[in-house]
Amino acid sequence: MLKIVVLGASGRMGQAVLRCAKEIEDIQIVGAVAERGDAALGRDVGEICGVGPLNIALTDDCEGALRSAQVAIDFTLPSATKENVRACVATDTALVIGTTGLKQKEIEVIESGATKIPLLYGRNMSIGMNVLMDIVSRATKALDIDYDIEIMEAHHRRKVDSPSGTAIALGELIAETRGQNLDDVAVYERRGHNGARTPGSIGFSVVRAGNIVGDHTVLFGGPEECIELTHRAVDRMTFAHGAVRAAKWLSGRKTGLYAMADVLGL
Repeated sequence: MLKIVVLGASGRMGQAVLRCAKEIEDIQIVGAVAERGDAALGRDVGEICGVGPLNIALTDDCEGALRSAQVAIDFTLPSATKENVRACVATDTALVIGTTGLKQKEIEVIESGATKIPLLYGRNMSIGMNVLMDIVSRATKALDIDYDIEIMEAHHRRKVDSPSGTAIALGELIAETRGQNLDDVAVYERRGHNGARTPGSIGFSVVRAGNIVGDHTVLFGGPEECIELTHRAVDRMTFAHGAVRAAKWLSGRKTGLYAMADVLGL
């Protein structure tokens, strides 16, 4: 029986992870953590996420909740990353991080933590999206510089970062495959008379509207043809199922930094 703690348990993704974990027989939820001041602190997390009583109260004591866990699943905010990694290292708990919008300083915290515990970080925990990334990598290798590349993404109106972490990850993957640095070739905005497209550039476009869960398309535009590779998330449970699968895979692994590609054997 794998014992897990959910960090950010009162949020939309945290609740999705709780619902997913509740459905799996060989997983036991042993703790649920939220930030200090959360209005739901003290409530049963099963009631919060709509699965009925789990006899687990939402707490802001991260380290205390982790003491009986083998793996933590983190869908919080970038500002919580440092403390969450510290608490997992202190309790020797493996950690899956699906938090989006992380900057270099949080990445450095993750890399440091991975020298002490098994740690898996994914900008997108969806199994399908990670398969798409593998396909995009192979397509990029097969197509020459005459194929222009555009990355288009759409999310709900409440998403605060743009382009999405997944879109950036796609751009980094494409640039690396082409032997480029994304910072040197990315185009995030077009307005006015900017001249013709720069060969080898990677364009991004963003939509924020309604309750879109997450759409990503990579367009390869060649001289005589276009190829579009699209992933569309229709329910946040896809990210939860991926995170729980990652937690099961990560349990018992040696110290190090892992990705969803490792989980899927890509």
